[in-house]
Amino acid sequence: MPYNSYRDKWVLYSDLGFSSAPFSIKGDFSDGINRVKYRHNQKIVLGFGFAYKWLAFRLGFALPGTLRPKSRFGSPNYQDLGLQFNIKQTYWDLDIRNYSGYVIKDANQWNDTLTAIDPNSKLPSTRSVSVSINSWYFQSKGFKMQSVLGKSGDFNQSHGTWYVKSTLNFFGSGDDFRPILPQQLVDTTINVYRGNAFSALDIGVVPGYAYVHRWNNWQASAFGGIGGVLQAKFFSAGPSSRGLLGLAPRFDLRLSVGYSVPKYFVWLQSNFDVKSIRFNDLTYRQAYNTLQIVAGVRLDKKKKKVREQIIIG
Repeated sequence: MPYNSYRDKWVLYSDLGFSSAPFSIKGDFSDGINRVKYRHNQKIVLGFGFAYKWLAFRLGFALPGTLRPKSRFGSPNYQDLGLQFNIKQTYWDLDIRNYSGYVIKDANQWNDTLTAIDPNSKLPSTRSVSVSINSWYFQSKGFKMQSVLGKSGDFNQSHGTWYVKSTLNFFGSGDDFRPILPQQLVDTTINVYRGNAFSALDIGVVPGYAYVHRWNNWQASAFGGIGGVLQAKFFSAGPSSRGLLGLAPRFDLRLSVGYSVPKYFVWLQSNFDVKSIRFNDLTYRQAYNTLQIVAGVRLDKKKKKVREQIIIG
């Protein structure tokens, strides 16, 4: 087989990285503005985990401090939960994300109360939520996601395969106290411009190709796919809300590179998930990104000593 399995070893690892969920809203706004960008501050997240056979567990927490100045980007608050498992030629992933504490980047272009020193408008009550269930079916039986992720396995030769990703998502952004768009930029007679929540529920498939390149003890992998989803999209504007049906594109992009031998491994891994909602007068687009360094050891189980009993009789 083109892969190695270390599922009978105790795998202990740690990871260091960050996740982000920026979004933007594109429309025909005033003051020559056609896109409003929303960003949140970021924290370094440290995680510890282990894996053995079918069992895996990880605990992560944010380190003190932020990557950007709090005076300009505020203080973030977010939670990430995930569950992954394999069934024959499929790999399943459940992902739950909740982010709050956004700013509107460069809002001083239309807001006179802001300056070049403090250009961002802070929205501490604006939040984003994403709940997704994804599965990948690989055409090749020799392509294992555990060996791509590199904790309880790796590859011993280069290997590629076509795959189909099935996806079910609920995602969106909202604010309990104010419209999401700056009201001085929009025509307030248009309901969607006064929206305080944009969300969507979609289901679809994304076909693509995955390839792992192995040379000596180094390994690099890439997933690339493009497809579409059937989408039920919603927006709320005060007491009124509206739902619509439509289609939306979806992309699948994963990258990984690192060094792996049977006793230890080091990986640099990234994941990009771009989602969008299109209404008649605006387009909502959000990117969920993850970048982390993962390092760990694989320990052999202690072998039981067999005692020999010699009976003399």
